[in-house]
Amino acid sequence: MLCLFVYENVIWLLQILVSAFLTILFLQSGIDKVVDRRGNLEFLRGHFAKSPLAGMVPLLITVITILEIAAGGFSAIGCVLIILSRDRDPTVAFYGAIISAISITALFFGQRMAKDYAGAAVLVSYFLLTLVAIYLLAPNAPH
Repeated sequence: MLCLFVYENVIWLLQILVSAFLTILFLQSGIDKVVDRRGNLEFLRGHFAKSPLAGMVPLLITVITILEIAAGGFSAIGCVLIILSRDRDPTVAFYGAIISAISITALFFGQRMAKDYAGAAVLVSYFLLTLVAIYLLAPNAPH
């Protein structure tokens, strides 16, 4: 009985921590793209200048900004709900993790298209963490 109690609390703590991490990662990045849109556009235009995505940078930055803010927002709300809920329902945070995975996949695609292989490689660790988050936050998962 004690082992089950400890195990359930460890899962609960992991759900909180992974949601908090995704909140920080994506809200900071998304808000930065809103606050410094001009600087981000300038940087990304140069970054994608020699790629097939060169003419689409304004559209792409808008899409990734929306994805990042949605991922961070769902993760933040989900984190608070996990902390406050008695039944420990991680559904909202789960959706945040799914949107996070989509965001990282989009960023990875962009880095590969820009031939920034080092930048793409950095995203792998974030993607793996996001896959763990999806598993930990999956509603009704047999953890």
